[in-house]
This record gives sequence, structure tokens and C-alpha cells, in this order.
Amino acid sequence: MARQKSKKMDARERAEFIVNMFSERPDHAFSLKGLISSSGGADRNGRETVKLIIEQLLEQGFIEKRERGKFQLSRAKMQHYEGVVDMTASGAIYVCCSELENDVYIGPRNSAHALNGDKVEIVVSHKTRSGAAEGEIVRILERSTHCYAGVAEVTANAIFVTPDSRQIPADEIYLPKKKYPQVQTGDKVAVRIVSWEMHEQRPTGELIDILGKEGENSAEMHAILLEYDLPYKFDKEVEDAANAIPAKITDKDRRERRDMRDVTTFTIDPADAKDFDDALSFRRLDNGRYEIGVHIADVTHYVRSGSVIDNEAIQRGTSVYLVDRTIPMLPERLSNNLCSLRPNEEKLCFSAVFTINDNLEIEKEWFGRTIIYSNRRFTYEEAQQIIETGKGDLADEILTLNRLAQMMRKERFRKGAIAFERREAKFTLDENGHPTGVYFKVQKEANQLIEEFMLLANRRVATFCARKNGHERTMLFRIHDKPNEDKLDRFRQFILRFGHIFKADKGVTVAKELNKLMTEVQGKPEENVVSLLAIRSMAKAVYSTDNIGHYGLGFRYYTHFTSPIRRYPDMLVHRLLQRYLDGGRSANKEKLEELAIHSSDREIVAAEAERASIKYKMVEYMADKIGQEFDGHISGMSEWGIFVELENSLVEGMVPLRSIDDDFYQFDGTRYEVYGHSTGRIFTLGDSVRISVKNADLRRRILDFELVQANDDDFMLQRPKIAISHRNTKRR
Repeated sequence: MARQKSKKMDARERAEFIVNMFSERPDHAFSLKGLISSSGGADRNGRETVKLIIEQLLEQGFIEKRERGKFQLSRAKMQHYEGVVDMTASGAIYVCCSELENDVYIGPRNSAHALNGDKVEIVVSHKTRSGAAEGEIVRILERSTHCYAGVAEVTANAIFVTPDSRQIPADEIYLPKKKYPQVQTGDKVAVRIVSWEMHEQRPTGELIDILGKEGENSAEMHAILLEYDLPYKFDKEVEDAANAIPAKITDKDRRERRDMRDVTTFTIDPADAKDFDDALSFRRLDNGRYEIGVHIADVTHYVRSGSVIDNEAIQRGTSVYLVDRTIPMLPERLSNNLCSLRPNEEKLCFSAVFTINDNLEIEKEWFGRTIIYSNRRFTYEEAQQIIETGKGDLADEILTLNRLAQMMRKERFRKGAIAFERREAKFTLDENGHPTGVYFKVQKEANQLIEEFMLLANRRVATFCARKNGHERTMLFRIHDKPNEDKLDRFRQFILRFGHIFKADKGVTVAKELNKLMTEVQGKPEENVVSLLAIRSMAKAVYSTDNIGHYGLGFRYYTHFTSPIRRYPDMLVHRLLQRYLDGGRSANKEKLEELAIHSSDREIVAAEAERASIKYKMVEYMADKIGQEFDGHISGMSEWGIFVELENSLVEGMVPLRSIDDDFYQFDGTRYEVYGHSTGRIFTLGDSVRISVKNADLRRRILDFELVQANDDDFMLQRPKIAISHRNTKRR
């Protein structure tokens, strides 16, 4: 920063000094009084000289006049950065620039009508005392191709679309009526922004698709996919490429593979499954040994690297599972036909075949391409009935595999795997997709049977690919880091209120303590919230070429090999496995890591879309229950309100803090609780409450609850009463 000089400066020196002040602090706005004082005094002559210098600098475009009579270095003279707009759900704008360490906040007045995902040019105009950067968008370099879903209203001369998303700072999008005469009022449409000039009140869009009528199930589900930039159909080029793939299995295909068609083979899947990407084979050997095959659809036989279908699968990354439908990663001809391991059909597989004894020792393992013939398709319910009764088709095979699976499961937990079994609610839907009821998904031994053998295959494939003669090879791993110590400490403090003590703080003992705790809370009122918070204290599993092991499963080496129909990383693993079986060199780590990061990102987006569809169905399910009362417990909280999860449905809504009118309530993020300033009343996670349904907003997927009653035992007067000033009571 320029320092005040003691000597008297002439006009030229004063001009140089002021220019340096602006140049050295480009993000600072100077007042005329400050410039006069800093540049050598405030006598009449000095004031007039500085005013003349400022006028000349303004005329030259070196500085600009800002609000409240201040002056700042011109944007044209500031350093410019390129970045991408990241708009939060609340509408706040940040720009991510690769050249800057932190994102730059953009105020509403300085946004230049930029939208989420736009590539923009910015200047940093201000820095706060904490060092956070604030800036202005000076130019939009490239508009995002993101589509927005909304409801159309047709007037005499125009079409106005009200967008569902809050990530667009406009109430309406304009469409020219003459160009789109097919659009009708009430249509749910997909539009893309093509222009939004500074002088225009609203942006102009182009019609991409008519999704259906507002409120129609299919239209609303497609709107959710659009919100997350997820496709809801395949381009014709991709469909044509899939349809052109030959279905016939040739004699050459058979000769090049291990023939396992004569081994008893079957699938176990959900009743509504259409794609079967894994099967098990079983046969008894001598001396109490078993040959168990884990057979996975050989997707990469049909989908070649670099092909149109492969590129599409990379972009999608994963299949997306909404409440009422699956958006597949691969076209239906592949996912439900060629690659699906349907019963009574020859199918091409990539297999892991193990010779296992009754002590779970793997005496032999083999990996390679096979041809199989599935003898039977079981649903989980059918397989479970055989496990429970001991009777039914292939009972000996299923009972033996289940016995081994339960032994494997017990051993896995003994070695440090974590057992999270949070209740999962599912909706029953009518023929129009409207939710008519809620049921809870139950994991039984039939599910665990499949899970254990898939885990075995994933673990052994990862180990084989990663290690050769003591040397590490490039591999795509599924990794899971150790728990965050701070989160674990908060979790430990929280469960004390239920009388549970969590002793461990690191290593395998954490997993054992968590499993012990999950057993203790099973069937108790706090089970769901304790399980949820335990999961939140854990790290997220991701894909990576840098192996740190999988903490949650307790495996040193782990990957995803068993679901190539619905996950692109599994296709990558199939290709890596074949490469290493053929004696190939270690793969390119840098390229594989890029795909790992992309796949992790796509997995997150798919999960967010799935949650959005569940939220929509929750609101739809509660829409005819306005005014009704329900029991629930507090499942979350924020500065805006308390989230309540209903006991018999897991439907979640929010009680706004402003609606609790017996006190002024405030959220304390450090203690993760809401407290009343005057009464000292405390709300925290897990508290039992009774609510009434106040409002159900389908467009915004929001449920508003009203607090009716709470368990007084949960209101612990831990805080002193606080006198509240007018400033404190002001709600943001």
C-alpha cells in the first residue's frame, strides 16, 4: 500500500503517487477525501490538484467511479480471470478460477445475468477482512448448455416458462410463440437459455422438448433428470449402434472361452429387475470342497473402447435409479437383452471361479472369459423361502452357498468390516406413478448371499490386478478412507445423551465399537438417527488409482467388477483384468485417474437425482394429508428450521424456526442444536416430536411441518436465559 509522504509534492509527483495507489490496490475503492489526504495534504490547492488528476484519470479510462462517490482502478486495467459459474441452491453465485486458490463471490448486481455453468471473465474487485474475494463478471464467454424444466403459460403474443430450479435468477423465461405453436399452457417443457442481455428483464430460451403436462409422473421425473444434467433418452446414433451389434454367439466365441454351460447356474435379483448382470454357479468337488463361480455379464465383448456406445457410457458413468424407473447407462438392447443373464439362454461372461473348502480357504482361483447357461432365475423372496424352509428348486446349492456366505460375513465383521443397516423406505405406486403407500426394504439372508460372493469376486480381482510378483500395477480401486476424527468425536458426544458410550477413536476398534453400537440400538427409538449420524461420520467411498484400502469393508484391495451393465468403472476393471491376464504392461495411471474422478462425480450426481425423486414422491404422498398429525423425530437442523422424519414412513419435512412462536429460536452449529433465547429450551437430533402437515409444495419439493408437541424430557435447560436485543431478534 502507498504510504503518505511528508514532503510537499508538485502536481506531477502527486499524479504519479495517486496512479500508484490505484495500481497497488486494484480491489480497493478510494474516496476523494482519502486520496487528497494520502497524497500530501488537504489545502485548497491540493484539493483542486487532486480533483483535476481524478478527472483526467476518469477521462483516460484508468479509473472508474463507484458507488458513494468512490473511485477504483478500471476493470480494463485490472487482472482478468476466466472461470465457471457455480450457483448455489439459494441463488448465490461463485466463480471457480483455476488461477485463484479460492472461489470468487459475485454479488447480484455484478452477475451480468450469468447462469450456473457459464464460462465467464471476471475481475476481483474487493477482498474482505477475512481474505475472501469478491468480484464482478465483465463478460460471458460461453453460455452453459444446461436445460431448465418449467411450466409454460401461453399468452396472446408470447410463451413464458416458470422454471422449477432456483438456480436461475429469473422468474420467467421467454419463448417466441410463433416459433413454438405446439406449446400449450400447463405443459412441462425443457428449455435452454440462448440470450439474456443486460437491459432485458428476462432471458430468452429455445424449446428443447415438451415433457408432458405439469404433475404427470413421467414429466416430473424427466424434469428432475434435467435439473441434474442427466439424459432421459439415448440419441438415435447410440440406439442405432446398439441395434447393429450381432446377437449371435459364434462357434469362435465358444472356443475362446471356458465352457461352463454344464454347471448348475442361477441368478438372484429383485422381483422387478430387468437386467441380470451377475450369476452364481455351484458344484461339489471331493473332500468337502466346492467350485463356486461368480459370473458377470461380459459387457466389454459387445462395447468396444472408444465406440459411440462406450463414449456415451463414459459420460453417463452409471445407471440412475429414480423412484419409479431406471435410466440405464447402456441402451436397452444391451442392458436388458444381449448382456442380461436371462434364464435358459447361453450368455457370455467374465468370471471369477473359486475352489473353496469348508474352512473358507480359497485353494484355487481362476479369472477369465466364459460361456454359461443359467438354469433358473430366482427373486430374493423365492431364494429366502428356500433358505427358511430348506425346500425348493436347487435347495442344496442355495443352502450350501448361504451357509458359506454367512460364515464369510461373520469373518468379515470379525476382521473390522462395519455393518450399517439403516431402514430404507420404498413407495408403492399406482398405474399413474402416484404413491399410495410406504413399505420398508428388508435385507435378509438371500440378499447377503449374493452380497458376500460379489464382495469376494471384487476383492480377489482387485488383488490379482494390483499385484504381480510383489510389484504394484495400475488399477482402478474402490477406496474408503478412515473416519474423520472431529466428526467421530461429535458423534461420540451425541450418543451419550442416549446412554451409549463409544470408546474407540482409531483403527479396527472403531469398526468393532460401531458394530457393537448398531446391535445395541437395534429396535430402539434412536436406531435410525444413530445409524444416520454414524454414516455421516464416515468418509465417502470413491474411485481412485491410489489405493488406501476400503475401511468400511475392511479390505486392503477392493474394486468394482460385478456390475458392468450399470457402472462404467466395472467395464474399466474388466478391460484391465483382461490386459493383465494377457500379460500386458501396467496401464496409464494418469488417464485412468481422470476416469476415476469423473466416475465418482457421476455417482454423486446420480445419487442426488435419486434423492430428489424420493423427495418429490414424499411431498406427493403427503399432499392430501394437510392438517393431519404424525409422530416423528428430529433428523436434522439448520439456521432456517428443524427437519423431522416421520416414524412410520421416513418422510421428512421442515418445521421453520420462525413458526415456533413461544420463543426466539436459533441454530448452534457447534453443538448441533436449536435453542430458545429466553426459555433455554433445547432441540437436538433424535428428539421425539409430534407435527402437523402445514404445506406440500410439489414444484419446490418442500414439506412444511408445524410443531404440535414435543417430549419435555428432551428439552434440557442447559443454557442460561439470554436478554435479546432488537438486533438479535431480527431474522435473516
